[in-house]
Amino acid sequence: MTTDGRHLLTSGKLPMLPPELMTEILVSAADLTLMVAPNRKVLSVLVSPSHPSFGQLADWEGMPLHDILTEESRRKFDLRMADLQDRPKDGRKGIFVELNHLGQQGWEFPMRYAVHAVGGDGSILMLGRDLRPLAEVQQQLVAAQLALERDYEAQREADTRYRVLMEVTRDPVMLVSISTARITDLNAAAALMLGGTRAELIGAQVAQEFDGRRRGEFLDALSNVAAVDAATPVEVTARRSQRRVLVTPKLFRAAGEKVLLCLIDPAEKLAQSADELGENLARLYHEGVDGIVFADADGVIRAANEAFLNLTDASSIATVRGRSLADYLVRGSVDLRMLLDNVRHTGQLRLYATRLTTDFSGQIAVELSASWLNDRPNPVLVLVIRDASRAETLRRAGGGVPDDGARSVMELVGSSTLRDIVAETTDVIEKMCIETALELTRNNRVAAADMLGLSRQSLYVKLRKYGILNRDGE
Repeated sequence: MTTDGRHLLTSGKLPMLPPELMTEILVSAADLTLMVAPNRKVLSVLVSPSHPSFGQLADWEGMPLHDILTEESRRKFDLRMADLQDRPKDGRKGIFVELNHLGQQGWEFPMRYAVHAVGGDGSILMLGRDLRPLAEVQQQLVAAQLALERDYEAQREADTRYRVLMEVTRDPVMLVSISTARITDLNAAAALMLGGTRAELIGAQVAQEFDGRRRGEFLDALSNVAAVDAATPVEVTARRSQRRVLVTPKLFRAAGEKVLLCLIDPAEKLAQSADELGENLARLYHEGVDGIVFADADGVIRAANEAFLNLTDASSIATVRGRSLADYLVRGSVDLRMLLDNVRHTGQLRLYATRLTTDFSGQIAVELSASWLNDRPNPVLVLVIRDASRAETLRRAGGGVPDDGARSVMELVGSSTLRDIVAETTDVIEKMCIETALELTRNNRVAAADMLGLSRQSLYVKLRKYGILNRDGE
């Protein structure tokens, strides 16, 4: 049980309080205290020191209370004061009312007042609490509610788009959770491919829907395939429909959970694709304009197309098969060794310029591109050979001076004897040949010496002579 505390005052337990102490108590008890006269003018304004945001309100003193209230709050205050006056004199005299104050600068702030009649002349004491923190919280709650509603509408829109997309797409699509290994969703086309209904398949263990597949093994296989950029489909048999299907997974993360997006295709699609690719490659090999040659690791020709036979003037594939590529390269074994060394090291070689010899001792300028297929017990060297004779003819017809060295030799005509010009020309040509050999062999000096018919020591002497050795930083 609680009491109103009157017995403390009547029994003399509490002494009469001095005015300054009463003021301090009122300031501590309320954020804003107003003493209002019977004529409804403000007699005194007390502001709590902990609420400096009210500013200076001393100018309210002497003003009518209605002048510092909004229009709505004036009507509310008058109605509540009528209730206070109608109460019996021996009853509780306090009432509560929420009012909005109107400052001189036009800004408003809400207050909740406890209004008490003091004295017998109709004066009232208003003890107020600032409602702005509560109003801010309410505004935040309203803003949060509006944001939730917007997010909900956006989620509904995204979900609707997802559902429409799943239903109208003709590709069978299935979603599998990595953590549970269960089917979380699939469209009607996927359900038809697996031989069940969508309601039956959602929530089922994905491994159980395929014959001979265990949960962990099948999920690991799908995850490993999904981790590769060029994913290879997993071929399985659907348990319900007994159809051979291809499952192509794509791994992604949604809401912190890993999910596999599986595209399901009939197995016949892979066979059709492989047949089409093989047919196209076969036509390119037999009807292409560039020569294609397959050779073993030693450079012995195993197969060649018709375009290569035309380049070499060979009568038939029988006369080419079993011969070394060195027989058709103008520099023979030197070209072949350089070609094999580079392609084994890098896996491929592009636009290597050389010349082919024909069966009738002719020569033709060509560009070679090579690939090294070593993912098998017996590696294969694949050459694509392009006729470059027309480009070489155009270069010659241009008549341009090859480089600055040759141009400087031409400038000697008229100022030096023929013997001196020939000597100078020999040095220029010798330097150009050495630089070309080093470029063709990718700075392999042993191969360059073999290509030029020099010993290794002679090549190093000439490299020092022309400053090529020093230029390479050795």
